[in-house]
Amino acid sequence: MAWINTISDEEASGTVARFFEAARKRAGRVFNIVRLMSPNPTVLRASLGFYREIMFGESPLSRAQRELLATVVSKTNECEY
Repeated sequence: MAWINTISDEEASGTVARFFEAARKRAGRVFNIVRLMSPNPTVLRASLGFYREIMFGESPLSRAQRELLATVVSKTNECEY
């Protein structure tokens, strides 16, 4: 099984600490997908910006439709998260 070293809450500083804090305020915790990108703050910033644009940006799809599509694609791809 592959293993990726991530940054713990105690180790987080700077940009990563700010993203972790924002995640806790938004969701009550830091989800693993955010923690997975923590070693590379540039990737973390870009990925979360991309996600926010897809899920909250202007679109003919409703927020609920976007969530449903994300769920169906994850299930189809056999994602375990």
